Amino acid sequence: MKDYRYKLEPYKGMNTRYRCPNQQCNRKTFVRYIDTETGKHIDCNVGRCNRESNCGYHYTPKQYFQDNNILFESQTTKKHTMPKSVVLKPVSFIPVELFNQSLKRYQVNNLIKFLTNLFGKEITNRLIEIYYIGTSKYWQGATVFWQRDMEGKIRAGKIMLYDSITGKRVKVPFNHFNWAHTALKLPEFNLQQCFFGEHLLQVETNKPVAIVESEKTAIIASVYLPDFIWLATGSLTNLTADKCKILKGRNVILYPDLNGFVKWNSKANDLSHITRFTVSGLLQTKATEAEKKDGLDLADYLIKFNYKDF
Repeated sequence: MKDYRYKLEPYKGMNTRYRCPNQQCNRKTFVRYIDTETGKHIDCNVGRCNRESNCGYHYTPKQYFQDNNILFESQTTKKHTMPKSVVLKPVSFIPVELFNQSLKRYQVNNLIKFLTNLFGKEITNRLIEIYYIGTSKYWQGATVFWQRDMEGKIRAGKIMLYDSITGKRVKVPFNHFNWAHTALKLPEFNLQQCFFGEHLLQVETNKPVAIVESEKTAIIASVYLPDFIWLATGSLTNLTADKCKILKGRNVILYPDLNGFVKWNSKANDLSHITRFTVSGLLQTKATEAEKKDGLDLADYLIKFNYKDF
């Protein structure tokens, strides 16, 4: 097994987080790479900003060495003894009874209130049924986005809190996000995510597939553009080969958030051995400078229009 020499510095308090070199960001969310053989940072600009969608700065050791004509050695020279055996833990699943308990109390669910104001009760109820949107007691008004795989098993649940009026995530005084298995204190849960909405691939076998980052965006886009199966990765970095294996042979179009266009365009090339990925430049061409700065996503763009006009 490869043991890489250069790694992102582990979190040991805010003294291990630095100001992002991207002047448009400049937040203290920057993680530097360290040389595991010396324990020292490579350079003050070599690292990754944790604000993946709103910043996206990532300057790797390899890029730094290439830019400075330095020989790059990716693997450590330290010797390690091979483990006697590797035991792979099986994928964990959320118990069905816990999943079923969440499929109610929609009158207090902030996201459902927002969707009802946007689309009305009939369409919102259909969205609840299609995507199995749940309600959580973890925070008053919170939503659960369940990840059901192709076999209908529940891989994970993301608990998130939204503002019922704006539909935006509540991030003050802290980011209201948690995993269902963490909140439920399920022992030794081995999280292996799938796409949000993946179960729909089993139902609609001929429809083209559209992928976005946010679960909320997938839900909203499915109303405006129903000719696609809308899936969500859950984050900028979750578009992986392992998840995409189930897309083999499908026609797939990617709709990244504005700040994720370059990264997903590169990913489309990396994943081309699985199927053909097309990357939409819709937001790149339609967004204003202010919207680009705010990291506009497809849902932000679509809700400017009346869904009945589509």
